[in-house]
Amino acid sequence: MLVRPTYKKGWDIPGGYVEATEAPRETCIREIWEELGIDVELGQLLVADWAPSPEEGDKLLFVFDGGSLTAQQLAAIRLQTNEIAEYAFRELSEVTESLIPRLARRVLAAAGARTTGQTVYLEHGRPAGGLMRVQLSSTS
Repeated sequence: MLVRPTYKKGWDIPGGYVEATEAPRETCIREIWEELGIDVELGQLLVADWAPSPEEGDKLLFVFDGGSLTAQQLAAIRLQTNEIAEYAFRELSEVTESLIPRLARRVLAAAGARTTGQTVYLEHGRPAGGLMRVQLSSTS
């Protein structure tokens, strides 16, 4: 599911900023309620993505598995029209045409993570490769 925000051009995925003392998972549930008017049960964390932004400051973005919506949930969608103009379902093959490149990469990585059951770490929407080793001193 993609949403078209009223406050910026193009399509996005449901979500928003974490509030003080709020966990990212709670944020996702709250934002879906605020934007779409439905309750969802979230599955696993699919993606953690570090996104550099000189204008707004670097961000750490999380994508959780929202599952499949039931017919009842679909019928209950009520858009917060001052924030979301519309929503649409797109095939994965359409994601690169519908979203800005870094978000398209994030969504495609999330789809892959859902298939494998493994959370993916990205940097600017790209896999951050290599094994990272940390040497801890005995005084740590």
